[in-house]
Amino acid sequence: MTRHMDIPWWRDAVVYEIYVRSFADASGDGVGDLAGARERLTHLKELGVDAVWLTPFYTSPMADGGYDVADYRDVDPLFGSLADFDALVADAHALGLRVLVDIVPNHSSEAHPWFQAARRGEGRDRYIFRDRPNNWQSTFSGPAWTRLPDGSWYLHLFAPGQPDFNWRNPEVRAEFLDILRFWLDRGVDGFRIDVAMGLFKAEGLPDVEDQSFMSDSPVWGQPEVHGVYREWRELLDSYPGERMAVGEVWTDTLEDLALYVRPDELQQSFNFAWLQAPWSATAFRKVIDETLATVPFATWVLSNHDVVRHVTRYETADPGTGLSRAKAALLAMLALPGSAYLYQGEELGLPQVQDIPPEARQDPVFIQSEGKLPGRDGCRVPMPWSPGGDSFGFSPEGVTPWLPQPGSFAALSVASQTGDPGSTLEFYRRALACRRELVRTIPYELEWLASDEDALVFARGPLVCALNCGTRPVRLPPHENVLLATGPVEGGLLPPDHAVWLQRQVS
Repeated sequence: MTRHMDIPWWRDAVVYEIYVRSFADASGDGVGDLAGARERLTHLKELGVDAVWLTPFYTSPMADGGYDVADYRDVDPLFGSLADFDALVADAHALGLRVLVDIVPNHSSEAHPWFQAARRGEGRDRYIFRDRPNNWQSTFSGPAWTRLPDGSWYLHLFAPGQPDFNWRNPEVRAEFLDILRFWLDRGVDGFRIDVAMGLFKAEGLPDVEDQSFMSDSPVWGQPEVHGVYREWRELLDSYPGERMAVGEVWTDTLEDLALYVRPDELQQSFNFAWLQAPWSATAFRKVIDETLATVPFATWVLSNHDVVRHVTRYETADPGTGLSRAKAALLAMLALPGSAYLYQGEELGLPQVQDIPPEARQDPVFIQSEGKLPGRDGCRVPMPWSPGGDSFGFSPEGVTPWLPQPGSFAALSVASQTGDPGSTLEFYRRALACRRELVRTIPYELEWLASDEDALVFARGPLVCALNCGTRPVRLPPHENVLLATGPVEGGLLPPDHAVWLQRQVS
């Protein structure tokens, strides 16, 4: 089966998440910025991705790393200017890279003009105010309500500096359609929607016994949200160039997830079930089967700016296996039907940085929990670009980055790994180049092949992928060539914690 030319670009795309604060610092203030990201676009082109996703760069007090937006139509001076953004988009497009930007519709910053007016008692219906709070808790720890001097309470499912919008107010709905138009008119190719399942809250705001459950919850996943995304889809479809949106949707079931990607809603939604799966062939196969049976256009992701890096997750589960398993999981992920989302630094095999001093930590999760929860700073430590200097090339010489980097980053830097055929970076480059060639012609459908119970073996036309999650070598299926492997494949056997792509003859 050959690839049809009318398949949208995003269906099979590899998207690279740039956590702007930690990618590259051009201004020399120790914080990553748009100019720094622009200077490093060639790295992403050489890596072989199709698109970049930029985390929020909007005007913000930075109570939550920019996910507290004070002005949705401008760039915070910490990250540059609108001219820097336009230049980045132009350069990315010249390199053949699409650009997605983060949109944060569930909440604004407390510094947003609307909330400043609300504090004065004006336009409060744009947010959620009550005379007395219910029992809801903040996702970041502690109560989800803060009291103002006049005695009223406002809802914030995250930090107190992130008041939740009231999406039952048509003014909020209209405002975000206009915000989307603003960035679409500047040439963005799509949006990543933060907390996409959280916009509406149940009428009356009833108490909840367990807020961790997403299904049948008054906090998350209200049915009204789908009407918003139908409007957004109509807007996206009115622009040329296959503009798209991918939702950050946490659900308890894939059936709930599928509701967000119906034909007239979002094009994609993150599939966190793959990220959450333990190192198990049975668990991986369950996620794959349920995803492909339920979600029309699958997405796959192993790490992002909110979770422990997968090298460390696998290492913690079974010491000594982290990097090998991370590369094997990547190879399996890239062979699956659909698109893949990568997180900056995973191409270097970066681990979670565990020993950040308390005084250096900035995540509100750490702060609000009074240090009981480590927060997410460990996966947000700035990228190492070169083996030397004060910041391993992240900032100009003599500048200290906003989060401390461990000395081990020297050997993991881009410059240290480039040209080394055994490095994680060169493995990622080979894998993405091979996938780019294959994805144009192989069928979307997946076929399971007979395998050991601790192995995962599937085919898409001539491509066969085998992943060994067991403790003993497993026999590979018949094949003509080894296309790519995470380690030595000898005597037709695949070692534990490794994966391989094979080429087979198909009639």
